[in-house]
Amino acid sequence: MINPINISKIVLFVFLFAGISSLTFGQSRSFDNPVLAGDRPDPTVIKIDNYYYASATSNEWAPLFPIFKSDDLVNWELVNYVFPDGAPSWAKNNFWAPELSYDEDQGVLYAYYTARDKESNRLSVAVASASSPLGKFTDHGPLVAQEYGSIDAFEAKDENGKIYVLWKEDGNSKGQKTPIWAQEINQDRTALIGDKHELFRNDQEWEGGLVEGVAIFQKNGYFYATYSARGCCEITCDYVTGVARSKSLLGPWEKYDMNPVLQDNENWKCAGHGTVVEKNGELWMLYHAYNTEGSVYVGRQGVLEKIEWTDDNWPILANNAGYERSKASLEFNDNFKERLDPIWQWRVTQDIQYKTGEEGLKLQASKENETLGTLLVQGTKSLDYQYEATIIPDEQAAAGLAVIGGANNGFGAPVAGMGVSVRGDQLMLWETINQKTNEIATVNISSENPVKLILSMEEGYKMSTSAIVDGEIIQVGEIQDVKHLVPWGMGFRLGLVAKGSKDSYAHFKEVKIVY
Repeated sequence: MINPINISKIVLFVFLFAGISSLTFGQSRSFDNPVLAGDRPDPTVIKIDNYYYASATSNEWAPLFPIFKSDDLVNWELVNYVFPDGAPSWAKNNFWAPELSYDEDQGVLYAYYTARDKESNRLSVAVASASSPLGKFTDHGPLVAQEYGSIDAFEAKDENGKIYVLWKEDGNSKGQKTPIWAQEINQDRTALIGDKHELFRNDQEWEGGLVEGVAIFQKNGYFYATYSARGCCEITCDYVTGVARSKSLLGPWEKYDMNPVLQDNENWKCAGHGTVVEKNGELWMLYHAYNTEGSVYVGRQGVLEKIEWTDDNWPILANNAGYERSKASLEFNDNFKERLDPIWQWRVTQDIQYKTGEEGLKLQASKENETLGTLLVQGTKSLDYQYEATIIPDEQAAAGLAVIGGANNGFGAPVAGMGVSVRGDQLMLWETINQKTNEIATVNISSENPVKLILSMEEGYKMSTSAIVDGEIIQVGEIQDVKHLVPWGMGFRLGLVAKGSKDSYAHFKEVKIVY
């Protein structure tokens, strides 16, 4: 039957700023970054009892908004999705910036998120709820959708216990300023009430065209806000993070005069949009950043760093996060015998169908996704890797491996990709872009045995493809440059591709990713 998914080194940091004294950054490395490898933008993290729970942006890949569980903020397990069955009925795309909030009195977990409304086409802040991070979420729909768009929600209580939702008005999309708003919400989190209040906006030179991604925490008698500024994404990104504080949630807010507190180092660039959480009496920030090695080919990864403090009670970061994670820890293997591993995702616009079991994965073919076919993907985690799949060839469905990105590097570009497939007695190296497929190379084969397809990548963009047929290695085409397929705001996805009529299935026996 058809199954739905079930759910260190020490770096010396030297301060050159006047007026700051007695600062120590003596944290030794007792864990390996990135703690959330691969493209996990806009991470949110909360603590419930003895466990931490995190989520991250999904973009257009369902299931939407993964939920990770950890007992130490370092080792994370994917345990659920907010929307395992696809998008809420009102929303069409741009599934960004989930923010988790737990109401201890109610015993309810709320997941705020951004999505674009089908009717108004506006970016909207919405919310869903569940009785447990492992439970089924109920969507409550949009809360606010301003003309310029409303994104990056965060829930906070004021000094009197009133519950507020903060968000960014997306003015930069229209060349305008980007106010951070706060408005009270009812206890059920189904509607905003009262008037909205502006907390602050981008009014300092270092902030550039925007401020966004606000997260609130309290300490030392202050409300503190971490927030990001400038450009988040793509090769030309210059994202940085600042802090502000106030005695009252609604202000007035004072920005730290030594901002930004989080910026590029030798391992990470364009860091920001994170959340602060407590662990063993200390505060830690989980934020996203591009690895200076992996860059846009991998995407924005989840990085953990300890909050430090100035003598006058400003939270800052040492900007010394490293990259210590072993490549071996990133490797992946799936034979599909028990289930489809929850790491796999598909386009939110497709009603994907598949079968798993002792014979492996049978993935229903289609000509959807800009004619690429059915896509089952997961994020890349490094620049250099070998992606393998053992396939039972079929005359009706082309089964293959592909690097999936965009038709261009522009915001909202259509999905596109390049890969290698087998159909009957033919191997094909192909590119599909703007609904047109170019067969770059073809090789005829003759075998009644399974075929192993291999897609190898070097430096994040130099792709070579081959196959093993009856023990013989067959090269399929020349090395290809896939830079032009890098999508805006996310890394490449590695895809299983099934192209053909909907009454046919691509048959995958096993998949491996070796870094």
